[in-house]
Amino acid sequence: MEDPLGMQPEAMRQLGYRTVDFLVDLLADPRAVPATRGASPREMARRIDATQPAMAQDFESILDDLGRNVLPFASRCDHPGYFAFVPGSGTWPGALGDLIAGALNIYAGSWQESAGPSQVELVVLDWFKQWIGYPPQAAGVLVSGGSAANMTALACAREARLGAMSDRAVAYISDQAHSSMVRAARVLGFRPDQVRVLPVDDDFRMRPDTLVPAMAADRLAGRRPLFVAASAGSTNTGAVDPLSELAAVCRDENVWFHVDAAYGGFAALTERGRGWLSGIEAADSVTLDPHKWLYQPFECGSLLVRDGDLLRRAFEITPDYLKDAQAAAGEVNFADLSIQLTRMSRAVKLWVSLRYFGIDAFRATVDRCLDLVHQAQERIEASADLELLRPASLGILCFRRSFADTDDEDEIARRNAALVAAFAGTGLGLVSSTRLRGRYAIRLCVLNHGSGPDDIERVLHWFETSTPHPVPPAARRVLAQERHMPVDRTWLGYPPVAVATLRALPLFAELTDDDLERVGRAAEVRVAPAGEEVVRRWDAARDFYVIIDGTLAVHVESRHVRDLGAGDFFGELAALDWGASFGYARLATVTATSDALLLMLPGATLNDLVREFPDVETQIRHAVADRLPQS
Repeated sequence: MEDPLGMQPEAMRQLGYRTVDFLVDLLADPRAVPATRGASPREMARRIDATQPAMAQDFESILDDLGRNVLPFASRCDHPGYFAFVPGSGTWPGALGDLIAGALNIYAGSWQESAGPSQVELVVLDWFKQWIGYPPQAAGVLVSGGSAANMTALACAREARLGAMSDRAVAYISDQAHSSMVRAARVLGFRPDQVRVLPVDDDFRMRPDTLVPAMAADRLAGRRPLFVAASAGSTNTGAVDPLSELAAVCRDENVWFHVDAAYGGFAALTERGRGWLSGIEAADSVTLDPHKWLYQPFECGSLLVRDGDLLRRAFEITPDYLKDAQAAAGEVNFADLSIQLTRMSRAVKLWVSLRYFGIDAFRATVDRCLDLVHQAQERIEASADLELLRPASLGILCFRRSFADTDDEDEIARRNAALVAAFAGTGLGLVSSTRLRGRYAIRLCVLNHGSGPDDIERVLHWFETSTPHPVPPAARRVLAQERHMPVDRTWLGYPPVAVATLRALPLFAELTDDDLERVGRAAEVRVAPAGEEVVRRWDAARDFYVIIDGTLAVHVESRHVRDLGAGDFFGELAALDWGASFGYARLATVTATSDALLLMLPGATLNDLVREFPDVETQIRHAVADRLPQS
C-alpha cells in the first residue's frame, strides 16, 4: 500500500541535516539578531500566504519562508540582552531531546505504552524531590508549565481536603501571586468571594500576621479555609514568601500549603538558593518550571505533591476502554496524575540535557545569574541617574530612570515607559515593566545562560543616557456596555443619583454630564448612622463608597489609620479587580463617626470607570499606593 505521508530513510536524513544546519545558523550568534521584532497584522498577512497548500511544496522554499517571514517576527528569548518577563533560554541537547520525543511521537500517559519514558520521568522527578528536600513517597508529574501545575495543585488540594466543590471553600494568595493562581481558581469554580487576595509586607512577601486573622474571619463566617499559595520567586520582584512561617500556620489551621516555585525553585541547586527557599520542603505541593532556570525548551513544567497518593486519587479515572492500560503494582501511569490523557514525553529532553552537561553545569549557571543581578544592583546604586526600586532577589531587580527636573510620579512613569518602548526598538535587548506600590518600575530578570556583564552594562548604560521621547497616548478604552443590574439597582430600586450631586465630588469632576448620568444610574445613596460599621475587615463585599456628607474613621484592627470626610472615598482596594474578577477582601474597618450620606457603586462599575477615565484612574491609583502599605 502506498503511504502518501511516508518518506524514504535517505530523504528523511536529508531533511534532517538541512533543518539542523538551518537552526544552527540561526542560533550561532544570538547577538546578531534583535531581541524582538514586531510587525502589524497587516504586514504579517502580507508576508504569510493563507492559501491552503493542496499540492506538495519544496522543503527548501518552506525553510526560506520561515527564515524570511516567520521566525524574524518573534522574540529571541535566547538573546543575551533579553531581560524581560521570565526569559526562556533553552539548550541544544534539550532541543534534540524534544526532536527525539516528537519524531517518535512518544505517548507518555501509560506504563504499558511507555515504560522507558515513564521510568525516565520518574528518575527526573526524583532528582527534583531531592533538590527541594521532599520525601521519597512524594509524587510528581511533568506538565506544560507553571499555570498547569498550579491548577493541578489546587484541584488536588480540593479533592484531598474537600471533595466536591463547595461554596464555603476559600483560597488565599498574596497580591504578588502569579495570575495563573486566579485563573486556576476561576476554572475550578471558585467565585470571586472565595479567593482572598492579601496585601504583602514592605519586601513584597505574604504576611502570616495577615493570613491568620483572614482565616479566622472566614471560619467565623462559616467558610472553610482550604488552600494557601505562597511564592518562591514572585514574577514581579523575585520575592520569596516566609515559607517556614506560612507552613506552620497552614499546619496549625489544617490548610493545604502550596508553593509556586515556578520561577525560583531551581535556585535550590545552589547553596544560597537553598537558604532562601528554606521551608519549601514543608509544602503540601510545589510547582517547578524546568523551562525557566533549568534551561529546557518550552513547554516543561512540573508539580510535586508531598503525599503522592493524593495526586493519583485526585485524577485517576479508569473507564472500560482504558482497563487494558491500568497500572499494575510498581507501575505509574502519568495520565492518572494530571488532567492530560494524551501527553508527550517531556522527560526525554530533561534527561538528555541534564546528563549531557551534568548538574554541576546548571548549578554554576544559576550561581552566575545570581552574581550578575547583584552586579546590576551595584551598578544602579552607583548611578546618579538610575534609581533602585527593589533590590535583587532570585535574579530579579526593579529600577527606573530618575529626572532632576521633576518628582511627579505620573511624569516619571510616562518618561520611563517611553524609554522601555524605545529600548525594544533598538534590538539591543528587551526589558519589561511593572508597578510597585503604584510606582512605575523597569524590571530586569537575569536568567539567560548566555548573558554576561557586558550585556548588563549595555542595557543600564542605555537607560542612563538616552532621552525619553514622547509616545502617542494609548487609545481610551470604551466603557463596556452596562451590565444587567439586579432589580434593586434598576428603576425598581433606588432612583438615579443627581448629576449635580456627583459633580460636587472631586473624584468625578472631569466627567461629562452624560457620563455622570451613567454613573448615577449604577449607584445608590445610603445613609450610615453614627457608629455603624460600613465595611468590616476581611468581609468579601466589593462595593465602593464616596462620601457625600458626614465623617468616618478607618481602623486596621485596633490601629486608627485615618479620618474621612465629604468628597473622600473608600473601599477601592476591595472593589478593584486584581485579576479574573478576584480581588482583595476588605483590608480595614470603616465606621461612621457621624451620620453619613454615602454614594455606593458596585465594584464592576468602578473598574469600568478606572479603565475609561484617566483622571479617575489617577486618583484611585494614588489612593491605592498610599493606603495599601498601611493595611
